[in-house]
Amino acid sequence: MKRNLAILGSTGSIGTQALEVVSEHPDLFEVYALTANNQVDLLINQARKYMPEVVVIANEQKYPELKEALEDLPIKVWAGSDAIAQVVQSEPIDMVLTAMVGYAGLKPTIAAIKAGKAIALANKETLVVAGELITALAVEHKVPILPVDSEHSAIFQCLAGEWENTVEKILLTASGGPFRTKTMEELAVVTKAQALRHPNWSMGAKITIDSASMMNKGFEMIEAKWLFGVTPEQIQEMLDLDLSTKEAVRKRLESLDISEDEKLAQLSKCRITHIRTLEHVRDTGRGASAVGDPFDGSV
Repeated sequence: MKRNLAILGSTGSIGTQALEVVSEHPDLFEVYALTANNQVDLLINQARKYMPEVVVIANEQKYPELKEALEDLPIKVWAGSDAIAQVVQSEPIDMVLTAMVGYAGLKPTIAAIKAGKAIALANKETLVVAGELITALAVEHKVPILPVDSEHSAIFQCLAGEWENTVEKILLTASGGPFRTKTMEELAVVTKAQALRHPNWSMGAKITIDSASMMNKGFEMIEAKWLFGVTPEQIQEMLDLDLSTKEAVRKRLESLDISEDEKLAQLSKCRITHIRTLEHVRDTGRGASAVGDPFDGSV
């Protein structure tokens, strides 16, 4: 049976890759709702291709353009942040992919959890600013939270089949961004333009700047704490100076019961991660919970 998806932030990199998964597996997934912040032209094209029930543009000034462009189609057109929080509660939706940038993703995520929707989480800030609240709501409403962002999805894959073992430490690798080899003196005179030139990945401006400053790694540590139920002391960052020559990021999981257990999570294409994550939900109806073992029947 097809699973109905709401994709929040469908015009961003993760959102567009998730739609590629839908295109590759039309027998498994159907798009119920698409939302975007400002990119109305791309949202229009996506709506025409995937024919969702609802499209929402967060920027209300873009509403007339979106409405006019889709007036020949039986698609509901809404606008505003409240509309995004409303659409995720729609009864037919099975899963909400939250790929919005920044704090804006918190409100619709809370609304989706309260409505009992499975959450595919690609928004770091949701757990950074409200991890305790989100995990408590997930327990209360028995909602699985699946990490979709590359770092945490890779850790989730490493944990697959290991839920009975106690995690001693999670090691996250860091590319170091464009300034990883700079001295303190050189860092004092770097420019915004330099910070926006990441040596390995093509990302949005905010995420690229967070990578250059290493702020994103702080976010990822907080996110890992809430997703996997570990303490900050159990999370360690490792700077990988040779990442530019690799197509895979090594995630090393140390367990009390499995010494030096290393697994390689291929991340050269984020959409592979999406396929694995979404198919896992299809097969089991459960996923990585922000509150521990997703296979213990509690979510």
